[in-house]
Amino acid sequence: MATLLYRIGRFAFRRRGLAVLLWAVVLGAAGAAAVSTTSTNTTGLTLPGTESQRAVDLLDEKFPAVNADGASATVVLRAPGGQDIADAGPKKAVTATLKGIRDSSSRIADVSDPFADGTVSEDSTTAYAQVTYTVKETALTDAEYDGIDRAMEAGRDRGLTVEGTGDALPVAGESSTPEIIGFALAGVILVITFGSLAAAGLPLVTVLLGVGVSLAAITALGSVFDMDGNTSMLALMLGIAVGIDYALFIVSRYRAERAAGHDAPEAAARANGTAGSAVVFAGLTVAIALAGLTVVNLPVLTTMGLAAAGAVAVAVLVAITLVPALLGFAGDRVLGRSRRRTAAHTSPVTGKRTVAQRWVGLVLRRPVAALLVSVIGLGAVALPVSGLKLGLPDDGTQPTSTTQRRAYDMLAESFGPGFNGPLTVTVDDSEPRAAHDAADSLAEDIGKLPDVAAVTPATFNEAGDTAVLTVVPKSGPSSDATKDLVTAIRTLAAGTEADTGTRSMVTGATALNIDMSDKFSGAMAPYLTLVVVLAFLVLILVFRSLLVPLKAAFGFLLSVLAALGAVVAVFQWGWLAGLIGLGQTGPVTSLMPILLVGIVFGLAMDYQVFLVTRIREAYVHGADARTAIESGFRSSATVVTAAALIMIMVFTGFVGSHDLTIKSIGFGLAVAVACDAFVVRMTIVPAALLGDRAWRLPRRLDRLVPDVDIEGGKLTGGVRPPSDRTLVLTRSGTAQR
Repeated sequence: MATLLYRIGRFAFRRRGLAVLLWAVVLGAAGAAAVSTTSTNTTGLTLPGTESQRAVDLLDEKFPAVNADGASATVVLRAPGGQDIADAGPKKAVTATLKGIRDSSSRIADVSDPFADGTVSEDSTTAYAQVTYTVKETALTDAEYDGIDRAMEAGRDRGLTVEGTGDALPVAGESSTPEIIGFALAGVILVITFGSLAAAGLPLVTVLLGVGVSLAAITALGSVFDMDGNTSMLALMLGIAVGIDYALFIVSRYRAERAAGHDAPEAAARANGTAGSAVVFAGLTVAIALAGLTVVNLPVLTTMGLAAAGAVAVAVLVAITLVPALLGFAGDRVLGRSRRRTAAHTSPVTGKRTVAQRWVGLVLRRPVAALLVSVIGLGAVALPVSGLKLGLPDDGTQPTSTTQRRAYDMLAESFGPGFNGPLTVTVDDSEPRAAHDAADSLAEDIGKLPDVAAVTPATFNEAGDTAVLTVVPKSGPSSDATKDLVTAIRTLAAGTEADTGTRSMVTGATALNIDMSDKFSGAMAPYLTLVVVLAFLVLILVFRSLLVPLKAAFGFLLSVLAALGAVVAVFQWGWLAGLIGLGQTGPVTSLMPILLVGIVFGLAMDYQVFLVTRIREAYVHGADARTAIESGFRSSATVVTAAALIMIMVFTGFVGSHDLTIKSIGFGLAVAVACDAFVVRMTIVPAALLGDRAWRLPRRLDRLVPDVDIEGGKLTGGVRPPSDRTLVLTRSGTAQR
């Protein structure tokens, strides 16, 4: 591996013009494909293998006109000052407002009349109207969004309180300011780390190209794969974070090789062979972990995982091919004015002790205390994870400044909390008479359940063999009582099917939410086991050790649990929620924990590979275990710290997102990186790596595991010591048996 990347680095450095041209062509081709595509992000959600999804599929088949997927909106209107909305003045204002909405687009199929349909609250102050379009929400134009918005504003001018919810209404745009701030702060950290604008700018340039290629490819492939609206955002988040870090490690190693006396081409080749090997394996673990999300069998998660894995793969390719080329263009400007200080810093002999060296010295003097404090501290942060509840974000989790949230609150106040989460019950049988009898019987039984506010009469399709019941709970969509109600209805349905053979199923947004939470809860343990085993196997390959991978996997588990605990405390319990602009607490987004596991696994392996590779490298070249730790920290701790800070800045930028999923993922990843880099890798790892036993591999396994030479021993003349023998080090640093 190191030899191949050495050759790639030398070639890219010498033929830098060609390397840059090839990447420019790739970016241009991806951009052209993205511009020419007609794809749009899907907002649909499918849950293969669940009852709620089977019911949705049945409705698509039996009620094709009703389930035509046209855009829709619910417009809520309230009379001023507690007046009766059916009084002459408010009623006239309502009629005029709804007429304005109908006239706002020629593609509106219908605007319901709340007075004719009886959609008026019991206190007669509030009404709602359903607006349906002939096209999907992805086909709506900005003019149509603006049209319904202006019509609602005109209703407010008439004295009404008018709010709306649904996919036909414009969603508050995401501000790019937080991401820009995070990117700028990453640049500041790079300048401080390198002391050179050229060295700091190089990772930023490469990450912009890599992210550009990834996002363009995702856009172009949207016509082939159903992309969730968060797919591009997740790929952007990871692409920026790992792209900067990967380039950072190669540039840092290049500076170290130049300080050691190598000329520019040789330094670039060696940097690519050593740090580049770590980048390849780190990126491989991230990509595999993300691609492994396919085991959950959830299309939206599969596309998000594969797209993010693709973004990471592009970041790796950019790092090992474009970074050496740009180093050739930058010349000695990459070294900056601190070249002599850099040389002293990378020297293994003497020099001023850095903060990292002093810290690792303290840890090595008190390893047991460092381990106990770190593990207990992370365990305390992880305690809230025992109360984790999963759910899907709805309009009730939107900021109170949005019309969607205000409409949600008005509907809950005037029509009951369960109005925002109605359940749809399907009843079907090959015999229409049996379907009618079962629907009537089931509706009667459901109406007797304690948490049911209302059950609508059954609506049948043209064939008469399938009926739909709408059940309005008394409790809110995310409450435990509603979940218990879904379970109770499904129990009734199972009894009906056992008695009559007529099948009944429960669906709707609330039921889909419950089924998704159950699906993720069931998938979490197998997926966590998968990534832990994967981490163990990959790190055996990289470090040719059993204890190092075991401790790394344990540290990964601590980081994940601590991050999830922090997410529960903030997003579910509301601790410090105001600091991150969280307007409403509630269950943690169902997608979030398993995505966090996959991403944190990859990032944890990043730091493990980058840091421990330098420790392993020193050990392979003759240092004892303690000296190897000190040497590895002297060489890489500052850069690992900078990389972690950059990732934290990037992820924190996404905490400003309006989307609750992205907000929670950004927050969780920022916490996870802080825990993993500064507690696990900077404290637990050195405290747990004392002794030669950490680097031993049983003789039989040693013969089976291929030598990938990630530490570049073949490049620098190092000889790998036998993994199953005790080494005695002479003063010259050579290993003797």
